[in-house]
Amino acid sequence: MPSIGETLRDARMRQRLDIADVEAKTKIRAKYLRALENEEFGMLPGPTFVKTFIRTYAEALGLDPHLLVEQYRAGHEPREEMEQLQPLGPPGSARDRRRGLPRFGPGAALVGVLVAVVALLLVLGLTGENDNGGQSGQTVATQTERQKRPRHKRPRPTPTRVALRIAPGVPTYVCVDKGIGTPIMFEGILDAPQTFKGKVLRVNLGKTDVELRKNGRPVPVQPGPEPVGFEFRPKSTRSLPLGERPCA
Repeated sequence: MPSIGETLRDARMRQRLDIADVEAKTKIRAKYLRALENEEFGMLPGPTFVKTFIRTYAEALGLDPHLLVEQYRAGHEPREEMEQLQPLGPPGSARDRRRGLPRFGPGAALVGVLVAVVALLLVLGLTGENDNGGQSGQTVATQTERQKRPRHKRPRPTPTRVALRIAPGVPTYVCVDKGIGTPIMFEGILDAPQTFKGKVLRVNLGKTDVELRKNGRPVPVQPGPEPVGFEFRPKSTRSLPLGERPCA
């Protein structure tokens, strides 16, 4: 029967894989993979890690991991561990000894869970590290620093045109042009919201019972029955006297 190392090495060679390929696939360091193939199990931290790595390596190569793990247990695990699993003496005396043993409470179970978690973290640490020497830790630190950096909001670009939305509360007379001497864009009774656009807009309102929005922002207007006029530019808004209003 071929040894564990021969089985792993032969399967890897048949698939034309080198150690680097298996390292990338299993996340197990190359030196541990070579130790498994050479059956230098003493280079690994302990039997638990050996069995875990054998299982992972076998699954990556498409082998039956159970057979290889059992072969390791039979041939390489310390006999003391196996003997502790076998009861000594006749069944009656073993049962009597069990009765005399102290019973462990929930605290012992919690300790066992903590030990298992620590072992799992060690396995992840051994399989996750690579020969680049802590490059993963540096990546995590860099990402953390990026998250801590304050994000500066980009200032909104200054508008170069005016988009004026007129929403009358009641039907209202409206006259709009694009400045002195320009044609009238609109003149009439407005009874529904409408938007006008231009670099400059002059507005004559028959009453102020309307809602005005310039480039999406509200323009404060005191509701009332009196006519009013405005000139809107991208960076300014001003009231117009009667003689400067369009259609006046």
